Amino acid sequence: MAACAIRRGLLSAVGRYHKSSPRILGWESGPYERRWLVLSSCTTCGLSAQQQQPTRFLSSRNRPEGKVLETVGVFEAPKQQGKYETGQLFLHSVFGYRGIVLFPWQARLYDRDVTPLPSESKPDSPGAHGSKEVTGKTHTYYQVLIDTRDCPHISQRSQTEAVTFLANHDDSRALYAIPGLDYVSHEDILPYNSTDQIPIQHELFERFLMYDHSKAPPFVARDTLRAWQEKNHPWLELSDVHRETTESIRVTVIPFYMGMREAQNSPVYWWRYCIRLENLGNEVVQLRERHWRIFSLSGTLETVRGRGVVGREPVLSKEQPAFQYSSHVSLQAPSGHMWGSYRFERANSTFFDVRIPPFSLESKKDDSPNGFLPGPFASLV
Repeated sequence: MAACAIRRGLLSAVGRYHKSSPRILGWESGPYERRWLVLSSCTTCGLSAQQQQPTRFLSSRNRPEGKVLETVGVFEAPKQQGKYETGQLFLHSVFGYRGIVLFPWQARLYDRDVTPLPSESKPDSPGAHGSKEVTGKTHTYYQVLIDTRDCPHISQRSQTEAVTFLANHDDSRALYAIPGLDYVSHEDILPYNSTDQIPIQHELFERFLMYDHSKAPPFVARDTLRAWQEKNHPWLELSDVHRETTESIRVTVIPFYMGMREAQNSPVYWWRYCIRLENLGNEVVQLRERHWRIFSLSGTLETVRGRGVVGREPVLSKEQPAFQYSSHVSLQAPSGHMWGSYRFERANSTFFDVRIPPFSLESKKDDSPNGFLPGPFASLV
């Protein structure tokens, strides 16, 4: 599948030269493109083979002039079992950015592409498209930092400010974004190691992590990271993931509860949701429209239609198969549901609809004073 091309190429390179030390190299060709290469260093004859991975982030334009080759680190075999620890360096297998693991989350993955057993099926929720929702399976995701050097190369394919908080002041609609944070599925991690004591450029790297050569990986959590995680756990926690594929377009939705705020003496509950669209086929398609239905426990049903998503109409191709974005929704009730569809256009000007899997909007107890969320950096100051 197109979305797995990077992973397959890197894994095959490592498997072919398992007795050597494959090094991940970055090749930047122009301001709108970055490619990763794997260079194997043979133990007997030096450099023996090179595996090029055309991972293009924003453009298919090739600008060989001005390309810069930089060593990133030594590639490691991905873990088939278990989980990665805090401080693990990695490449994202779909978006290609460099990152480092802060801490793992255990989520429940509701994959509607998997046919449930009769004993696992649940009654339809509103907008369930006439199918049954399978029982969630435990799956590992990671809170990670993104290397700011790679943010310009992925900004058109994935938002680099996907984690937001309600701000701590009177404007109940104000949001605070944390730059360069992401949630990454276990299978999207391509691990590597580096001898660089500051291998990731991010304003929070040295505030959250420190180098300890006696550890593996050698980057360990500072007390600051532990305090930040504990204080903001309710608003960072990834608990449910919903996934469904229609005509080779896979939609993955992750909702996050953000808290309750008072507005005109009435409670308003806020959620953010992160959506990833992936083209698993070979056909080039473009997202044209969105159609949402939002059901509130108070009994209201809202319909939202519009062009594209977050002001964009992304093209999904074999070379650039994925697009990821975040948005927000508020209800005047502590829970509800969302579902809907995206309308895509093929190269031959025909259209088709892609289902958005239904997902719940569930609130949590607000532990902070007056229902206000703590600021994301409250524990750092």
